[in-house]
Amino acid sequence: MKICVLIKQVPDKDSPLSISDNNLSISESNITWVANESDSYALEEALQIKEKQSGEVVVCTLGKESAQQIMKDALAKGADRGILLLDPAFENLDILSTAKAIANAIREEKFDLILSGLQSDDQGNSQLGLLLAELLDMSHASLGMGTEMTGDSGIKVKRELESGWFQWTELTLPASISIQSGINSPRYATLKGIMMVKKKTVDELNAEAVGGNSINSKVQLKNLYIPEKSKETTFIDGSPDEISDKLVDIFKNEIKVLN
Repeated sequence: MKICVLIKQVPDKDSPLSISDNNLSISESNITWVANESDSYALEEALQIKEKQSGEVVVCTLGKESAQQIMKDALAKGADRGILLLDPAFENLDILSTAKAIANAIREEKFDLILSGLQSDDQGNSQLGLLLAELLDMSHASLGMGTEMTGDSGIKVKRELESGWFQWTELTLPASISIQSGINSPRYATLKGIMMVKKKTVDELNAEAVGGNSINSKVQLKNLYIPEKSKETTFIDGSPDEISDKLVDIFKNEIKVLN
């Protein structure tokens, strides 16, 4: 069983956030970086599957130089090796372009399973697992709350539905599954695991290696800002009929809540 786990570096929820001077990103001066929460659950699920089925767990991330730390943490917990997509060209990619870069990086690995967190704590797109399934011609399930292998060519996934309901669905391998937080209890790295990190490899790939030069992002960030709160009070004078007519005119032509 060959499993890829996608892990993203995100700001810690308790870190103070402020916008940088260029208004295109957050200031990183006081940021503490951590692994995305649901990705940690995806890693634990992969490690548990490996322990039952044997095989290999490979962690993959697209990020900056500082993302090496979450790679090391994943390797210390039991992942076998890592793939790091590192290049300034990868900054500010839209989610489809990100999926294309990752798909190109792992296509030749022929993974049986790709596990990813349901959504990232920063962007919250909830699309990466599905996009990779489409790009790599894999079956897909989202909101995974449990997995169970069914032989060498299938996996059952417990999916979370609305109002406390769940659904078991069976997928054929290869498959991409988006994992929900709470599916398991992520482990801590052991001293032995931390010592073993030095013997494990992390392959760094730049934009040229994954065809990034031909990936054109369809979304461009022009300005990042905190919404300004404002209010305006308008006084309407006149007779009741005149006030009614003015209100209707405002609702239709200014607020546009009436046709």
